[in-house]
Amino acid sequence: MRVNSRRNRTAVVVTCCLAGLFGGGIGVAQASPPGVIMPGSVADAVTSAGPAVGDVPPAQSLTVQLWLKGNETAATAFADAVSNPKSVSFHKYLSPSAYTAKFGVSAARASAVSSWLSQQGFTDIKPDPQRSYIQATAPTSTVQNAFHVQMKQFRVAGQSNPVSSNDRDITLPASIAGDVIGVSGLDNIRPKTALATVKPTAAQIRAKADNCSNYYGQNVQTGLPAIDGNTSFPTYICGYNGSQLRAAYGMADANTGTGVTVAYIEIGTPYKMFQTLTKWAAAGGLPSPKPQNYSELSLGAGNACGNGFDIEEQLDIESSYAMAPDQHQLLVGADSCNTQTGGVQGLFDAENAVLDGDGSRPLASATSNSWGLGPDGVPVTLVNVMHSILLRAAGEGVGMYFASGDRPGVDVPSSDPYATAVGGTTLGLDAKTNRLFETGWSDDVHIVNGDGTYTDRGIGAAAGGGASLLWKEPDYQRKVVPDSMTSPGAGNQSPGPSRVVPDIGALADPTTGMAVATTEPGKNGGADTYTVFPVGGTSLSTPLVAGIVAAADQGQPASSGFINPLLYSLAGSSALADPLPITSATPAAYQGVYVPKNEAVPEVPPTVWTFDDQDTASTNQVTAAGYDTMTGVGTPNGQSFITALRKH
Repeated sequence: MRVNSRRNRTAVVVTCCLAGLFGGGIGVAQASPPGVIMPGSVADAVTSAGPAVGDVPPAQSLTVQLWLKGNETAATAFADAVSNPKSVSFHKYLSPSAYTAKFGVSAARASAVSSWLSQQGFTDIKPDPQRSYIQATAPTSTVQNAFHVQMKQFRVAGQSNPVSSNDRDITLPASIAGDVIGVSGLDNIRPKTALATVKPTAAQIRAKADNCSNYYGQNVQTGLPAIDGNTSFPTYICGYNGSQLRAAYGMADANTGTGVTVAYIEIGTPYKMFQTLTKWAAAGGLPSPKPQNYSELSLGAGNACGNGFDIEEQLDIESSYAMAPDQHQLLVGADSCNTQTGGVQGLFDAENAVLDGDGSRPLASATSNSWGLGPDGVPVTLVNVMHSILLRAAGEGVGMYFASGDRPGVDVPSSDPYATAVGGTTLGLDAKTNRLFETGWSDDVHIVNGDGTYTDRGIGAAAGGGASLLWKEPDYQRKVVPDSMTSPGAGNQSPGPSRVVPDIGALADPTTGMAVATTEPGKNGGADTYTVFPVGGTSLSTPLVAGIVAAADQGQPASSGFINPLLYSLAGSSALADPLPITSATPAAYQGVYVPKNEAVPEVPPTVWTFDDQDTASTNQVTAAGYDTMTGVGTPNGQSFITALRKH
């Protein structure tokens, strides 16, 4: 989830999580076949698409994954124990193989599922190394008979070509239904874009030429129409560099993340990432990266079908590097050609690759995830799959940091109780990198009209957050999250108080964002193009937090793992800084920024972005003293935060 702009693109762009295009339900009432129906195993986009426009050819090959159910009750109890600083089991994690032996589906039950698939005519049947799922391939006709569905083609909103999908929820025989939490791979409904893109105002950013500021308040635009009596606003930030961000979060020279590996989950891999990082670090006053501290793991066909996370990858690596320049950064690039399960199957594969590791240890102590599956209403299959992945991660000591989103509302999987949801802030730093102010990220965009008036376009972008429709309030949030924030309203599927996101926050506002660098190959054999431009979004805040935790894990006997129980025990302490709301008492200079007109895009007018919009009718989120639904318990407070993590 990111907000970006390049000089050659000239527009602020919010790129968020993978589009939430999925939902449950059965499109057409019909007689139930014998067996157990798996609710939520047909895409919402299909149930609302209208009649099918064709059949999937019966001989067309399909590869599916049957995700297996282990002992979730025992796994949950273990995850809670190893994550609770008051437990004798705190930080006593299991290896991937030991976790499978203790909580995974048994080899016998996995064999039973494999045998059923073989009996149905599936081939190339193989389990994931830790028996998280069993993958198998068969012609469409076989798939239809096995799951009691018809594979059809549908015209789906936002898709230029017909998509393929099962036409109803699948049915499994009772003999194996209890071993399966979901089936993926039946549809090829891609997200509307590889990353959901929103242009809230198409406001422009042109680097230095448009009078942007290197620090907050460096340049000021006067003579503007009045907003709450204010006719002058600072210009937006050109993008803080690595040293500015490192100073903003109080990262001492000794805290570099030495010996700690963090995995960055992407789709595809970036062009010349290490060379780009080297130039970016030097320009920002950071040490040069070491070649042995950066590696890539490309899965499947890699970039063969494009690089859907371009810019996202650079943002993740660069921002986290600023917080922990000696960490080992492992970029895991999912198969860009894998269109299964709405394009997210590759992301599941990437997470599993980290957690499976070599059997004796996972590949990293944390993953940074700037993607999501969409709002709480995604199909139960996807919710179940991600929950099983998150439980395993907690048991193995792998922290799972997920962006909370770049729009009002609650997304999956950041809302899962075993994910650490990272929200966002607006941050003003002065010329000496002192904090002038920090507040929740929620910008109201005002277009400056030629007649000396404004047109209020409403919320341009905001950190995601609020109460989940799916998950009940976890123990670690009780007595910390105000009762007034724990009710999601209509549609709540979990009686009583709900899980609330985010858990923690960091810089996300694009108008006070980070300067990101990318390298693009030259055209027709020409020289590469190196470009720097400002970026924001919870895609920025998430790797920032992951990097800070990596620095805290340096030299420790065990990783921080699933951090939430410890994190909430620190609420209100000096370990956390508390972003506060913008009020009438806030200095006028800290209430918003001016983004000038870009002559290269004449249709885009100048705008003023005012901070911390508290219109709860449109955001469902607030900034408040203590816990709030844009920044969680607060932002990491330098050495106090690191010391607090290390002492437990």
